[in-house]
Amino acid sequence: MAERQFTAVYKKSGKWYLGWIEEIPGVNTQGKTFKEAKENLREALLLVLETSKMLSKSEFPKGKTIREPLSVSS
Repeated sequence: MAERQFTAVYKKSGKWYLGWIEEIPGVNTQGKTFKEAKENLREALLLVLETSKMLSKSEFPKGKTIREPLSVSS
């Protein structure tokens, strides 16, 4: 899988660190330490990306759809 870059945002809230991915709604987590929040967020992002790809492939099988790379710059 090609490396992609996302923006991780972290915020301390009480005793917890909250983290989310700015570009993908729903990818968020928390941790008791900043390190734990970072690790949890990386795992959450990978799970969301893998699951989304798997669901898309099963719902729209090969041959009936066109899949191609798409690059954008901000």
